[in-house]
Formats: sequence, structure tokens, C-alpha cells
Amino acid sequence: MNRTDFLTLLGLGTGAALMGCLEGCKKDPDTAPPSNVDFTLDLTAAANSALTAPGGYVYGGPKNGVLVACVAPGAYVAVASRCTHKQTALEYQVSSGTFYCFDHNAQFSTTGTVVRAPDTGAATALKTYSVVQNGHTLHVTG
Repeated sequence: MNRTDFLTLLGLGTGAALMGCLEGCKKDPDTAPPSNVDFTLDLTAAANSALTAPGGYVYGGPKNGVLVACVAPGAYVAVASRCTHKQTALEYQVSSGTFYCFDHNAQFSTTGTVVRAPDTGAATALKTYSVVQNGHTLHVTG
């Protein structure tokens, strides 16, 4: 291999590596949270048993795009289930009373506001949904 061929290959390899990094580091396209949400959850169903105690949560609604959490005995909140930064699935943490994104350490309050922005950039608030309890049924809309 001559010097020109070597430098050409080196340049192509470096360019490909740089493009891979840039592609992996860019923000994912925004995905709109579910709208026109209208579903119910039966609190007596085994699939929803996590909602019987504070800190428990389930993914429900249209294609699991809504996270419903028990924040206190008999008190429930529903938010979009994905972080507004890179669409990572959220979890509810009863110890901090926040929705947490493990991907970039973002935290959101139970009203959806940003408590701590992601390590890699700003995030917008989570979409919230109305939750009404009627006996053993939760009705989520929004």
C-alpha cells in the first residue's frame, strides 16, 4: 500500500468514526406524547397490582404511552411515560416523589415540571393526564 492509499483509508476511517459519534450523540426526534387519552384501569386486576401501594406504577393507555403512579394512598397521577429529552422510559420514585429518567438523570415532579434537567441538555415538562378514581377503577383522560 502506498502512502496516498494509506492516507485516503485513514481519512475515510476517521470520517466514518466521527459521523458515527455525531449520529449517536444527536438528540432523537421529538415524539409527541399520546393525546386524546381515554382508558380505565381496574385496581383489582393482577396487572395493576403495583398501584395498590405508594410508589407503584404501571404503563397503561395507548400503546403504553402513559405512566400511572400511586403517589400516596388513594392518590394517583398520570404522565407521558417517556422523558422529553431522548424518549427514555420513565420510572416513578416514591423516595423523591419524582418521575426519573435513568438515561440522563432527568427528574420531573408529579405535575410534570422539570425538577432536574438531563445531564446532556434541557428538557421540557411532561404531559399530564387527569385521573379520576371511582371505586376500584381509575379513569385516565387527557
